[in-house]
Amino acid sequence: MKRKFKLLVFDWDGTLMDAEARIVSCVRAATRDMAIETPADEQIRDIIGLGLKEALEKLFPGSDEPFKERFIAFYRRYFLHEDSTPSLLFPRALEVLNGLVAQDYLLAVATGKGRPGLDKVLEETGLKSLFHATRCADETLSKPHPEMLMQIMDELGVEPADTLMIGDTEYDLQMAINAGTHGLAVSYGVHSVDRLNQFNPLGCLDDISELSDWLDR
Repeated sequence: MKRKFKLLVFDWDGTLMDAEARIVSCVRAATRDMAIETPADEQIRDIIGLGLKEALEKLFPGSDEPFKERFIAFYRRYFLHEDSTPSLLFPRALEVLNGLVAQDYLLAVATGKGRPGLDKVLEETGLKSLFHATRCADETLSKPHPEMLMQIMDELGVEPADTLMIGDTEYDLQMAINAGTHGLAVSYGVHSVDRLNQFNPLGCLDDISELSDWLDR
């Protein structure tokens, strides 16, 4: 039977890794260092998936470029070096990814993380070798703009019709629409199922372990 998809593109935070608590902690720490009001945890969770500059525009509307650069420097210091809040792969994520590689799928990551942050977690988890391409928000345009997804498809020589974007936020699903690819939601991340369903994903997984069976169907 002909396989529906050749390329599976994963969001990272909230899809493969449970990093919500760490991201919230680092944003809160950066606001303390900046001596500014800390947004509510719910507001911080809502921007997970965006590039840092786009996230700051939502958290602090009208903030200028020097403010953003200073905030990002504080945030990255905590995320890369000083914050010890655990962020782990979701249960069975590694097993699922290894199984997909064994089935000769092309795998990629499209994330709102910066390159230093993604490289850090790829090194910590030992997953780097499983992905054929990765794109970060500081290398291209942030979700929901389609550029990072288009760049991945161009690099790997795959058409939009053969590509599936998998993510836990509306930014992932809107990017998939903007790029002309298919979208698959997961319900265990930061955005609610009702919110995700507004973007008409092909399905919504309650656990990453369901992915292989979903693809087989």
